[in-house]
Amino acid sequence: MPVKSGEEVLRTCRSDPGLTGIPIIVMTQDNEAEVASIRAGADDFIKKPYNMPEVILARCERIIDLYEKKTLIDSAETDHLTGLYSGDFFFEYIRQIEHFGAGPMDAIVLDIEHFHLINEIYGRSEGDAVLKSVASAILDELGENFGIACRMSADTFYIYQTGLDDYTGLVKRVTGKLEKVLSTPAKIRLRIGINKDVDKKDSPETWFDHAKLACDDLRRDYTKTLSYYDSRLHDEQLYHERLIQDMDSSIKNHDFVVYFQPKYGISGDVPHLKSEEALIRWKHPELGMISPGDFIPLFEGNGLVQKLDRFVWEEAGAQIARWKEKYDMTVPVSVNVSRIDIYDPKLEENLLAILEKNGLTTNDMLLEITESAYSDNAARLIEVVNSLRDKGFRIEMDDFGSGYSSLNMLTTIPIDVLKMDMKFVRNMLNDDKSLKLCELVMDISKFLGVPVVAEGVEEQAQFDKLKSMGCDLIQGYYFSKPLPPEEFAELIEKEKASL
Repeated sequence: MPVKSGEEVLRTCRSDPGLTGIPIIVMTQDNEAEVASIRAGADDFIKKPYNMPEVILARCERIIDLYEKKTLIDSAETDHLTGLYSGDFFFEYIRQIEHFGAGPMDAIVLDIEHFHLINEIYGRSEGDAVLKSVASAILDELGENFGIACRMSADTFYIYQTGLDDYTGLVKRVTGKLEKVLSTPAKIRLRIGINKDVDKKDSPETWFDHAKLACDDLRRDYTKTLSYYDSRLHDEQLYHERLIQDMDSSIKNHDFVVYFQPKYGISGDVPHLKSEEALIRWKHPELGMISPGDFIPLFEGNGLVQKLDRFVWEEAGAQIARWKEKYDMTVPVSVNVSRIDIYDPKLEENLLAILEKNGLTTNDMLLEITESAYSDNAARLIEVVNSLRDKGFRIEMDDFGSGYSSLNMLTTIPIDVLKMDMKFVRNMLNDDKSLKLCELVMDISKFLGVPVVAEGVEEQAQFDKLKSMGCDLIQGYYFSKPLPPEEFAELIEKEKASL
């Protein structure tokens, strides 16, 4: 060949991004060139002379078919943005690695927290640059340590590599890359969960489930970037799985019990029982009393809280009806409406059915919606709340001041009661900021013309201070802890006797 040899042409084609995807067949009478041609990148080698053109055509068609299939496999094998493996191929290659007996290996999950905000604030191109930078840092890491990696989802990366004693180097690599593409890299929070020296008896998917558990554990601790899967997380995972597994049977067997905590009106000289809040308690037949702090966040996270809410509504409705019949007086009950309930198209229907079943009205049941729900989907919430209020329900904003809702939301979302977050009340006598926030909530309530419920009141001094501010209702251990129905009935009898 003039200018270049066939072998040089092959190497040029294989090094050119625009040509590397084209299959090449070498046809020559130089029989000794076969090995060199294949090594240089030829896909097939046909020796001259050849007397059957149909054989050559068939081999050409076969090579093209194989290349088309390879292209499809390559597109599915890797993430087009980062160049890392896709999830399915990642786990398949792990199994191949393990087939040849890899030594001690670590499973790592790296997550970019609130990644969607980067796209929304800086634009998708900036978000893509962040993902590419993270992938580049991971590839640099794997350049020094044997392993493979994939982009498992939009903002989550999986790494399988030889074990290290210290992963701060990985953190530095990633943050260093991010500093080059973002003007505010400090606002990007990484969470890295590590399952060290994975147990080869488990499946690869289990290894990374454990690493992700460690990664997710960092959501509660903003002081750390790295978390290691250990026996504590393992025991916690088993405990949570047990709670999830036992939930339905506990509802059926009434292991869940609804307690009631009174709310007293303090605007007059003598406090009076005005209403109550229904609170769930779990008397597990084997595990004993389970703290609501253990199971409520768990069920909120996986959607099971909707079943629990429905149980509380039904139990509270039935109990109010029994007291109403026995004492010829009603103490309205507040029940929680969680964020997932807001999206239930049958929410209103279910609540009204419970009232009808027990001969109650909307005046007998108040609906508490936590402040955090107000920031999830304001449009949907406004629609639901307006419809509920049109039916006569009163709406309480629970834990006001604890979340991210703006004061402007109070002008757009109708409410009937503000419940002051108990953290303010607990600190109001020792912290000027908490006291000022309590005063601010009181001012907001006066402006809106709605009453305030102060939660978590435990001391006389707190009671006196809130009363002097003009607080309407008090809830807390100062008056009573949450009580089972038979003990709460004594408060109703005492109130009825004082009228």
